Amino acid sequence: MDKTVAGLPEAIAGIEDGMAVMIGGFGGAGAPIELIHALIDRFRATGSPKNLTVINNNAGNGRIGIAAMIDEGMVAKMVCSFPRSSDPRAFTEKYLAGEIGLELVPQGTLAERIRAGGAGIPAFYTPTTYGTDLAKGKPVAEFEGRNYVQERWLKADVALIKAELADPHGNLTYRKAARNFSPLMAMAAATTIVQASKIVAAGEIEPEHVVTPGIFVDRVVEVRDAAQEEALIRAGVEYA
Repeated sequence: MDKTVAGLPEAIAGIEDGMAVMIGGFGGAGAPIELIHALIDRFRATGSPKNLTVINNNAGNGRIGIAAMIDEGMVAKMVCSFPRSSDPRAFTEKYLAGEIGLELVPQGTLAERIRAGGAGIPAFYTPTTYGTDLAKGKPVAEFEGRNYVQERWLKADVALIKAELADPHGNLTYRKAARNFSPLMAMAAATTIVQASKIVAAGEIEPEHVVTPGIFVDRVVEVRDAAQEEALIRAGVEYA
């Protein structure tokens, strides 16, 4: 039942070429920077993992985190809502060069596709993209006089998320807006890997405070004083 691991290399073990990887975060809120950078370190040392499909709200900023993964050539495709954020250089350069794919998904639809993946719902209908290029080729049905587009569930091989507190069983809490997509991603991934600001003893998290139950978590590593994406960008940090 103890899901804690000694360090970041152990946490990311088993992430292989071609996998779909969900990464929590809404901008910098809840972005698991240390897990991402550990994955980059492994790629630099071994050449793996590559050809990844990364699912996130955006396509990275600056030269850290997801943007650094893209710069390294690890990412074959992004599934996101905002490919152009505050500093989208990494994705833009690769995309214009034809070196990375993009599946653009409206933000609410992205969240619901992930939730559906975790809940075992293969498809659902939404009016959001009806009549746009994003609906081309997708089934359309009418409900109560309005047209809806069918969207499929979204699942992943691995989820990388950042929590505030964790216990050895993998029960998690989050800090404010850092919660965002992470609880949904934990449910929709075959393997969920968590970096937590603090690991406490079993029973120290009040049951009613648990957001993500440990049943959805596979590995937990403690990362105290975790980096914040925006602070790294302001400091001019380049991990790529």
